[in-house]
Amino acid sequence: MIRLRLKRFGKKREVSYRIVAVHSTSRRDGRPLEELGFYNPRTDEVKLKTEAIITRLKQGAQPTQTVRNLLTKQKVFELLSGEATSNA
Repeated sequence: MIRLRLKRFGKKREVSYRIVAVHSTSRRDGRPLEELGFYNPRTDEVKLKTEAIITRLKQGAQPTQTVRNLLTKQKVFELLSGEATSNA
């Protein structure tokens, strides 16, 4: 199963994360299948590749709870459901 999860980067106490698609059995900082975005919790900066994320979600990727919260804040799920209704 493919998961969308956070991969930790940066120095001690200056952490930032990349949002990545990985196999569910791989470790946190293992090699990702694809990098999908960036999240900095210190400045609340979020950059997403929304088209790539939507593609992964359509393929059945499951986001972790933290990534799900970030995607909800950025309204990615609304774009996903909007595409589903416009294609029907």
